[in-house]
Amino acid sequence: MALSRRLLLLPLLRRGGCLSASASPARALSTAAVPADAEQEEAVTVKGVRISGRPLYMDMQATTPVDPRVLDAMLPFYLSRYGNPHSRTHLYGWESDAAVEEARARVASLVGADPREIFFTSGATECNNIAVKGVMRFYRDRRRHVITTQTEHKCVLDSCRYLQQEGFEVTYLPVRSDGLVDVAQLADAIRPDTGLVSVMAVNNEIGVVQPLEEIGRICREKGVPFHTDAAQALGKIPIDVNQMGIGLMSLSAHKIYGPKGVGALYLRRRPRIRVEPQMSGGGQERGIRSGTVPTPLVVGFGAACEIAAKEMDYDHRRATTLQQRLLNGICGQVDDVVINGSMEHRYPGNLNLSFAYVEGESLLMGLKEVAVSSGSACTSASLEPSYVLRALGVEEDMAHTSIRFGIGRFTTEEEVDRATELTVHQVKKLRDMSPLYEMAKAGIDIKSIQWAQH
Repeated sequence: MALSRRLLLLPLLRRGGCLSASASPARALSTAAVPADAEQEEAVTVKGVRISGRPLYMDMQATTPVDPRVLDAMLPFYLSRYGNPHSRTHLYGWESDAAVEEARARVASLVGADPREIFFTSGATECNNIAVKGVMRFYRDRRRHVITTQTEHKCVLDSCRYLQQEGFEVTYLPVRSDGLVDVAQLADAIRPDTGLVSVMAVNNEIGVVQPLEEIGRICREKGVPFHTDAAQALGKIPIDVNQMGIGLMSLSAHKIYGPKGVGALYLRRRPRIRVEPQMSGGGQERGIRSGTVPTPLVVGFGAACEIAAKEMDYDHRRATTLQQRLLNGICGQVDDVVINGSMEHRYPGNLNLSFAYVEGESLLMGLKEVAVSSGSACTSASLEPSYVLRALGVEEDMAHTSIRFGIGRFTTEEEVDRATELTVHQVKKLRDMSPLYEMAKAGIDIKSIQWAQH
């Protein structure tokens, strides 16, 4: 089926419209669960794990599928309009440059910025490095102190540690048990030599939304630039850089149904914030980020932002409904389930749950038919419990049992129901084999037991 025809079917798929059997190829646009009586896919073995077919995808914080409308916008710049946007002497370069600037305006519009304040990069990790290292190195003679939180993305924390090796001081603020930063504590931590405050907008592991406007007001009053990693917030919650007092902001395309490999840094012009470039080269992006701008990826980013601006409210309402369906379905059948992070200040597409008396690795392996995560994709190779959950005060055994469910634009009710069914089944199965669960149900205080050392 041609892409343009599949696009016509998209509204029906997303809003519950009926499709005839002849329209079945459009299923490629969804990750919905296949009914038991549907055609069976051949079993596959990947990394030693045998699964009956492609699992349901509920890991939207790791990445999102490209929206077909985004792909449609990108394709011409791969096939026919493939000029280098920095070529100034012919049509191919001119049309690519115009497309890049149009995309820049779309990204800026979504966050209430001036297009001249948007600089394209390879992704949010690069943006965070430019923001944290670039600001502090530019103002190194007068500013030697950074404030961030213990629950930031690893690339922000590692950038801060790198600055510490260069002699800068960093304050890592704790968060409350609900994942929110104490703004009074943040205000008290600001010093005359503080050069940057960096607080993530929406946490990638627990979905908590920080009080950006309040933090921005404090930073504005203190004369300190405010940076936020908004990779998980863009297109999901309303953002206005002026109203929120944001000075620098990191954005990523592949978290909002755009292509991987492209992001954008928002850098305020008035009052102007300066950064030291972290890459040498041809001086593209006004010297902030050298390197050829990848026109197809940038066009896709712009298209994703334009779609998000139009559909954010609908997507948010739908994610809220599906989150409640998932949460009620699991908690209605399984006890001793803990929600990690605030439910009041939370993006509904992220649901992080811990299951007591269950070994997290066994639970993940048992959920082969559902693509979920135990935390950030950037740190999932580590066997250590999530540092984000530990910062919330979650005990190590509960941190090890956490599962992050990600709900997105193309998630269906069938997927949620199937994920609920499989999760409940696996948790009950593992608890049936757990002597700790049996002891807890018998009223024994497990924490009071003195275990013998061998």
